[in-house]
Amino acid sequence: MPPRNVDMPPATLAWVAEPLDETIRPEDVAAIEACIRDYFDGWFDGEADRMDRALHPALAKLAFGQDRERSGVDRTTKTEMVALTRQGLGRARAVADRALRVDVTGVSGAIASATVHSAVYMEYLLLTRASGRWQIAASVWQWAPGHGPRA
Repeated sequence: MPPRNVDMPPATLAWVAEPLDETIRPEDVAAIEACIRDYFDGWFDGEADRMDRALHPALAKLAFGQDRERSGVDRTTKTEMVALTRQGLGRARAVADRALRVDVTGVSGAIASATVHSAVYMEYLLLTRASGRWQIAASVWQWAPGHGPRA
């Protein structure tokens, strides 16, 4: 590496990050929670319209090593989730007390994150606000203790 010329000005950044408003507003929390309720309740009640409304078209839903048969990555798209909901797979996994707890962990402009604990699943969700409503764009999930093929 050649020596630095002492007469050269110090390097400058190509951009400067502007401060972001990351205030989590009550109206965003309510809308995000409603989206997540559509996702979970739609799944457990077999309501494909609610599932469709909750999911962004580019959904990337991932589970790592949650199937007894496979130890890899399980990927699910929006189309697959809506079809599985319509088929009633979620109804088969429903429990009397869903014990759903939603923690909205961050909101910045049109993106947000949430952690969801239910009696059946644990999920980390990334959401985006598109066309005036929140939708789930990505999920990483695992079975709650005592549920799923590993139970």
